[in-house]
Amino acid sequence: MPALRGVDLAIGRGELVTVAGPSGSGKSTLLHLLGGLDEPDAGRVFVDGTDLATLGERERTLLRRRRLGFVFQTFNLVPVLSALENVEYPLLLDGRPAGERRDRAAEALAAVGLAARSGHRPDQLSGGERQRVAIARAVVHAPLALLADEPTGNLDSATAAGILDLLLALRRERGTTIVIATHDPALVARSPRRLVLRDGRIESDSAGEAPR
Repeated sequence: MPALRGVDLAIGRGELVTVAGPSGSGKSTLLHLLGGLDEPDAGRVFVDGTDLATLGERERTLLRRRRLGFVFQTFNLVPVLSALENVEYPLLLDGRPAGERRDRAAEALAAVGLAARSGHRPDQLSGGERQRVAIARAVVHAPLALLADEPTGNLDSATAAGILDLLLALRRERGTTIVIATHDPALVARSPRRLVLRDGRIESDSAGEAPR
């Protein structure tokens, strides 16, 4: 059975959308398609007007590197690098000069409240701090959109609430489009727009409460 079936979805610039649903409903697959990590067997995916099917592998890689940011439940930080070096890493891959990398990474860490922890490695940080580093790394290149797969799944409720506060602030201050796949009902409850997937189909698409 296809992971997604008949999904017709438009997400506007600057929206924050949560995608909820039971395990196996297609949440991660939807994010992977939106991010160009997977290719659809049928249908088309557009990012900022660009049909991803028209791009070669190198062009898709550049699009992901320069216009999209990714946050994962497992953080995916490099254990031997400091917080600052982890945040710098996407800019290093993009060939940015060392001074620019350091300045932008420091600014991104300050934006997530971790300026004082820039020299610490991941094993010296709490789970919430590691997720904040992952978010800083995802937005250091000022992406058009941020795709987050279960970003609060390994966090306690208070820390998870703080991560959502941070994402809402990024949307408000930078106009970043944010799509979050989640099982967290508290996160869904505060979302400005909520999608529910079931068996690969959109079961509902509704506005939430004003974000708090």
